[in-house]
Amino acid sequence: MLPSAAPLAAAMPMGREPVVDLHNVLLAWTWSPFTIGVDVAIVAVAAWYLRAVDRLDARHRTWSPWRTLSFLAGLATVWLALCSSVATYTGYTFVAHILQHLLLMVVAPPLGALGAPMTLLLQTSNRRFKTAVLKALHSRVFAVVRHPVPVFFMYYLSMYAFFLSPALGYAMAHMWLMDLINLGFLFGATLFWWPMVGIDPIPGGRINPGLKLLNLSLGVPVEAFLGIAMMMKRAPLAPIYSLASSHHGGALLWGASEMATVLAGIPIFVEWVRSDERAARRIDARLDAGLPPP
Repeated sequence: MLPSAAPLAAAMPMGREPVVDLHNVLLAWTWSPFTIGVDVAIVAVAAWYLRAVDRLDARHRTWSPWRTLSFLAGLATVWLALCSSVATYTGYTFVAHILQHLLLMVVAPPLGALGAPMTLLLQTSNRRFKTAVLKALHSRVFAVVRHPVPVFFMYYLSMYAFFLSPALGYAMAHMWLMDLINLGFLFGATLFWWPMVGIDPIPGGRINPGLKLLNLSLGVPVEAFLGIAMMMKRAPLAPIYSLASSHHGGALLWGASEMATVLAGIPIFVEWVRSDERAARRIDARLDAGLPPP
C-alpha cells in the first residue's frame, strides 16, 4: 500500500475503489522523498522565473503577464499530477492514472512552453551562461533527442509500450520506477510541445504551421487506437486496478486526447492563416515597389 494512501484506506473497505469526495481530494496527498523533491524543484523554478521577470522590469523591458501566468500554471499542473490526491488515487483506480498522465503530457508542457522560459533565461543570463546554454541546445546530443522520430516515440508510442504491457503493473508495484517513468513522460511531452508552441528559440528553425497540424493529426489515430485497445481489454491493465476502471481510463484517454488535439489545432490554424496573410502582404509590397516576387 502507498504510504500516502492511509486516508483512502481508512475510508474504504479492501477490494473496493475509494470514494471521490471533497475530503479525500483535499487531504489524501502524496508524501514521499520524491514528492518533497518535486515541491522544492517547483518552488525553486517559480522563484527563478519571477526573479528573472523582475530583472527585466528593472531594465525597463516588458514581459507579458500572460506568459508568467501560463508558466506558473504549468508548474502548478505538474504539482497536481505528482504531489496531490491525483497521485494518491493512482494507487486505486486507473482513471486517476490516466488523469495524471494527461496533466503531465497534455496540459503542463504547453502551458510551460507558452511561458517562454528559454527566452527569459537567455535575456536575463550573463554572457558566459548564455553561451553554455546555446552550445548545449545546438549540440549533436540534443539534436538527436529533439529529432521528430524519437520525440514521436516518446510522446505517442511509449504509451503503447507502457499501458499495454506488464510494465504498468510492475511500475505501480515499484513506485520509485513509476516516479522516473512519469518524469520521462513529462520530458518527452516537453520536447513535443516546445516546437509546437514555437515561442522560445528552437534549434534548427521554427516548424511551419502546416507541419504542426500534420504532427497533431498523426497522433489522432494513435491515441484513438490506444484508448480503444484499453476499452476492449478482457483483463485489468494492472493487478491493482479493476476491469471497469481500466475501461473507463481508456475512454478518458481517448476522449480527452482527441479534445486536446482539436483545441491545440485552433491556435495553430490561426497562426497558419496569419502567416499566409503576412506572406501575401510582403509579395504585394514588392510588386507595388516594382520588384519581382520572392
